[in-house]
Amino acid sequence: MKRFYQAPPSMVKIVDTTLRDGEQTAGVVFSNQEKIDIAKMLDEVGVHQIEAGVPAMGGDEKDVIREIAHLGLDASVLAWNRAVISDIDASIDCGVDAVAVSISTSDIHIQYKLRKTREWVLDSMIRATEYAKSHGLYVSVNAEDSTRTEDSFLIEFSKAAKEAGADRIRFCDTVGLMAPFQSYERVKKLIAETGMPVEMHMHNDFGLATANTLAGVRAGATFVNVTVNGLGERAGNAALEEVIMAMRFLLNLDVPIDTRKLRKLSELVAKASARDIPKWKAIVGRAVFAAESGIHTDGLLKNPITYEAFSPEEVGLTRQIVIGKHSGKHAIKNKFKEYGINLDDEMAGKILARVRHEAVKLKRALFDKELMLIYEDIVNHRGE
Repeated sequence: MKRFYQAPPSMVKIVDTTLRDGEQTAGVVFSNQEKIDIAKMLDEVGVHQIEAGVPAMGGDEKDVIREIAHLGLDASVLAWNRAVISDIDASIDCGVDAVAVSISTSDIHIQYKLRKTREWVLDSMIRATEYAKSHGLYVSVNAEDSTRTEDSFLIEFSKAAKEAGADRIRFCDTVGLMAPFQSYERVKKLIAETGMPVEMHMHNDFGLATANTLAGVRAGATFVNVTVNGLGERAGNAALEEVIMAMRFLLNLDVPIDTRKLRKLSELVAKASARDIPKWKAIVGRAVFAAESGIHTDGLLKNPITYEAFSPEEVGLTRQIVIGKHSGKHAIKNKFKEYGINLDDEMAGKILARVRHEAVKLKRALFDKELMLIYEDIVNHRGE
């Protein structure tokens, strides 16, 4: 039985779309083996459902989705489809256990992209959903551009999806223009009016994808759609690592994910996507647990909880005390203890003065070898 179906109904479930929406990042292409490796690791960390791709594309895309579906993963494997019967058939042929039936619901999309009517949208969604359910599939109905859809039609659409047998509604902030308070109110109303489980699919155009996702969860959404490292169209999607850690530490939710492997997962996806992980990247960036400021390092050395929301080991990283312009004597003493050298206040002060001078000149922190050269220079009475 898939982990997706074993999870308690009240538990917020992680639906990862790195292999579909993440790969839609402009210029990103995963090889088939990379897709398989990413799927295996997503399963290893405990993701509930993996959106593996778009079978209707055929070729390599369909082949690798079929292979992922037959890996024997604990996670559910979902394939993305338009509200078209032939798309559903392609997904069925791959052997996935779940499908997304996606269609636009905003009048902007209906008029300018689809060039159809609301009635056509409803009919197409209902027909595709009923067809998928008749083949025993779990169905997520995706209301593309939900956030620019009139509430009355989004509710009508969701009720029709429920009547057709859909298992959940994906609330899509397709162009990333929602604010968290709006997300909370709209999702709360959608759930109250329809009784449908809601999945948050947030884009990051205003840097609010994670915040909007959390707002939806607070409103009652029980599914979150994420990508590793926040990959995705334009500014990307809500980042898996951010959403998971925020739900655990900020919302105090039970999230059965092995977070110790998040950095490793991020590195795997970064390499496959040829997109480096910025050092300052929230949760998994190496600078998240690096400190140079004297006040901060002093606190960290006394007790890490003074300047860390959680320990670096929680996400597979390590703490770094950087020696540079902003360091203090406490950090200097601690660093030299690593070399087996105990400094008194006078020597620590002399070294610190030289460190600050060199850091400004070099425009960076200093390496261990450079620190030892400064120490030896002072000991030998050169450069005082």
